[in-house]
Amino acid sequence: MSERDNAFFNRADAFIALANEQMEKGVAAGEVSTSFMYSLARYTAWFSASGWTKSQHMADSRDETIEFFVKEYRQMLEMNMDDYIQNFDQYIQVSTELKQKD
Repeated sequence: MSERDNAFFNRADAFIALANEQMEKGVAAGEVSTSFMYSLARYTAWFSASGWTKSQHMADSRDETIEFFVKEYRQMLEMNMDDYIQNFDQYIQVSTELKQKD
């Protein structure tokens, strides 16, 4: 793995650590996830806006920009869902009580 790849995953891990800190404070995982998604959407909108010189240019590319980011997110989500499916027992600790319900 290159230094660039390491930096990418280190940044991602830092965001995940911040989300985990919120859960340690008693915030429900669903609420943390929703805040996480909102913050990513807000940051992505800012990132997109910062690349334009006029609001109209941004507006003209709005749908294309959204399509690009949704496609990228979907690919990352699919990759991570597949990883969790393949490594479920290693990543997720299911309580004995839940196991008995299956």
